[in-house]
Amino acid sequence: MPGEEMGPSSVVVTIEKPIVELNGSNSLVFPDKQKSASPKQFTWVLLLKAHRALTCISWLAVGLRAMFASLKKRVALFQRSEEEPKHKGRLYRFLRACLAISIVALVIEVVAHFKKWNLYLIHPWEVQGLLQWSYMAWLSFRVDYVAPLVIMLSKFCIVLFMIQSVDRLVLCIGCFWIKYKKLKPVIEGGAYDLEDCSSFPMVLVQIPMCNEREVYAQSISAVCQLDWPKDRLLIQVLDDSDDENVQLLIRNEAFSWKQKGVNIVYRHRYIRTGYKAGNLKSAMGCDYVKDYEFVAIFDADFQPNPDFLKQTIPYFKGNPELGLVQARWSFVNKDENLLTRLQNINLCFHFEVEQQVNGIFLNFFGFNGTAGVWRIKALEDSGGWLERTTVEDMDIAVRAHLNGWKFIFLNDVRVLCELPESYEAYKKQQHRWHSGPMQLFRLCLPAVITSKISMWKKANLIFLFFLLRKLILPFYSFTLFCIILPLTMFIPEAELPIWVICYVPVVLSLLNILPTPKSFPFLMPYLLFENTMSVTKFNAMVSGLFQLGSAYEWVVTKKTGRSSESDLLALAERESKTSSQEKIQRRLSESGLEMFGKLKEQEVPIVKKRNRLYRKELALAFLLLTASARSLLSAHGVHFYYLLFQGLSFLAVGLDLIGEQIS
Repeated sequence: MPGEEMGPSSVVVTIEKPIVELNGSNSLVFPDKQKSASPKQFTWVLLLKAHRALTCISWLAVGLRAMFASLKKRVALFQRSEEEPKHKGRLYRFLRACLAISIVALVIEVVAHFKKWNLYLIHPWEVQGLLQWSYMAWLSFRVDYVAPLVIMLSKFCIVLFMIQSVDRLVLCIGCFWIKYKKLKPVIEGGAYDLEDCSSFPMVLVQIPMCNEREVYAQSISAVCQLDWPKDRLLIQVLDDSDDENVQLLIRNEAFSWKQKGVNIVYRHRYIRTGYKAGNLKSAMGCDYVKDYEFVAIFDADFQPNPDFLKQTIPYFKGNPELGLVQARWSFVNKDENLLTRLQNINLCFHFEVEQQVNGIFLNFFGFNGTAGVWRIKALEDSGGWLERTTVEDMDIAVRAHLNGWKFIFLNDVRVLCELPESYEAYKKQQHRWHSGPMQLFRLCLPAVITSKISMWKKANLIFLFFLLRKLILPFYSFTLFCIILPLTMFIPEAELPIWVICYVPVVLSLLNILPTPKSFPFLMPYLLFENTMSVTKFNAMVSGLFQLGSAYEWVVTKKTGRSSESDLLALAERESKTSSQEKIQRRLSESGLEMFGKLKEQEVPIVKKRNRLYRKELALAFLLLTASARSLLSAHGVHFYYLLFQGLSFLAVGLDLIGEQIS
């Protein structure tokens, strides 16, 4: 028996040895050394982790210090020299009043929370002090008068929210159906005979621009390299610049391409009325336009591929009812900063889903103002370009639709352009894009009602195209998420359900991001930023609907002149073939040394710009942060986090911390 007992113990030893060998190969060879090395390694690991933690903490401290220093400097500069209009607007005053009320309510709620006041346990004769009496009076007034109004308004906004969500879902289902069935526009006529140039239609290409110093050269260069018979193509450079230096540069660039054999003309208006619409209307009034069948339009920062006309014009052949072929936009600077990434998500959904679905199933969508080809007869039948709104592209599209013309959207044909990189430029662009449709809705509603199109098309124009997507969307997004939601933290009777503030918005954001799968990491920033932009869109919608002064503002979107990698390579190859002497002669060919000297003398003044502060966004930021503090007292988990992060996003936008940082 003793031998049997020793046997199992020896077996245990033999089993333990290979386990030790698996943990460390040197444990059997240097057992003492292994025991002494383990504590040292553990100490070094702890020291390394401590060093990394200290490095991270110091990096965060330095970053926060630098951020607060820059914010302090920005606020100081803004207070000293920022030119603010005396009239700040009703919306800003309303937000400021809401903020003041919420701060007072928060102070009272904090006192009531720590003193554990309860209206239902305290009788009127037990009230102690003016503050407790004020609190009880507020609770009574809130329950009887405030809460019913807020509940009614919130239910109305929720209904609008769900209608718009259903519309967004239907559009996405339509896009999935297009992908599943592989539906695409079909060229009904045959291809043009490449050997017979006379079979190609006459095409007019227009480049409207205004003080586009950064992008005029690359735009003109791209258009002048379009692959189309030269005798069947005319390029109009429509310059509305009021800067004489820029005028000379653009004129000289156009003349240099004319010397290369390109059929190009330079036009400048001395009386700049009607902005872009007036510019295009003036150009279409030229006598030689009657010889052309189609007109392609490119804004100053757009760079079409050489085969653009060959990819778009054939769709008109054999389709006399077709009035417009619209191409998709592609962006050279979509990864430049967070602002451009978020814009890319929005615009990709617009083209991939909205434009494509409406083009396939309705043969109608809003013209994007550029990267499109019009049948000139369709423009003339629809009344031509009008100067009555700031969205002349949407205006002509609606009037052409009312006259029975059909549209085609080509999702596979893309034209390079650039996105606004600063929040100021993006904000002004969005204001124009959301105030103009409301102006147009007021003007064209009688024409829509009395038109001869079907009732279904009239309903689509009025209820979906204008009311739902241009009016209801900015209204409920601002009212529900920026006003009602923070107010409900002080009015518990009207508290919004979690699915309204969390689940449905997240699902809609996921649908928006589907056309750009690489943008999934930006899901939450996108959701927060869209709500942040609602104040700008709501303000623009109201100004356009009621014809306020800001509805007629037209500010040319600032460009940087960025080019894609392929453009830079092509430019380098082209420039390498031209000697420096030839370039000098080409630049001075139109007006000789006199023009060159004038350009030299007129040095461009360096305008120092800095980031701005946006008062409405800052007021909303503090309103939401105040509401988040109130929700913390009530232990509202999801509400607290939403209000906190939404308030911080408003704060970042109000301090102009998103997008290009100028100074």
